[in-house]
Amino acid sequence: MINIKDNLNKIKAQIQQACQQSGRLTPLAELSKQSSPVSLLAVSKTKPTSLVEQAYLAGQHDFGENYLQEAVEKIAELTHLPEIVWHFIGPIQSNKTKQIASNFSWVHSVDREKIALRLNQHLKDDNCHNTPLNICLQVNISNEESKSGITIEQVFSLAKIVDSCDKLTLRGLMAVPEKNAPKACYEQMQQLFIQLKKQYPSVDTLSLGMSNDLDNAVAHGSTMVRIGTAIFGARENKI
Repeated sequence: MINIKDNLNKIKAQIQQACQQSGRLTPLAELSKQSSPVSLLAVSKTKPTSLVEQAYLAGQHDFGENYLQEAVEKIAELTHLPEIVWHFIGPIQSNKTKQIASNFSWVHSVDREKIALRLNQHLKDDNCHNTPLNICLQVNISNEESKSGITIEQVFSLAKIVDSCDKLTLRGLMAVPEKNAPKACYEQMQQLFIQLKKQYPSVDTLSLGMSNDLDNAVAHGSTMVRIGTAIFGARENKI
């Protein structure tokens, strides 16, 4: 039997500890109940709505989904949860942009000009959708052929395009470093984030770190970690 509330508390404690160890949260700040500089994104892909609702009732409001069709069905079933926030974190096909724009508050995986422009146009066409879509640019920091994402050299040109879109808000960067990635990968992401923040006031998010590299990510400036298995248990295979 999965105890979602206990799992969330364990992860939040791990995040707090990582913040303290990296000097981002002092013991004095902990005593004053200062909120953590790192937020938790619960990755709920392949998980039933019942577990998502359990997590929501335990205080978790941000959820990440990779598979669009599954996510859209889940979102429709959970409209009674007023403060739930949906993040799309999977690869984006251009023919899926309309549904993504309509159903999500955040998109972490923008890696092409075409995708950014299509998301923006869908929102312009939809008069009922008044809130800008929060965008993170996905960086392929380990240069893996199997992964989506732009190169370091492409970050600022794509950032300029997203920032020019009136229905999009550039919030930051996302990356999925390869397993056992060297420290240099995290240092590069941290420096990119710092440079982007200097140029764009809206930038405040570095979506970096999962269960296997949470400590390393937090030590290098991550503001949002994406955790799935440690909250919901081992994921089912997606057919």
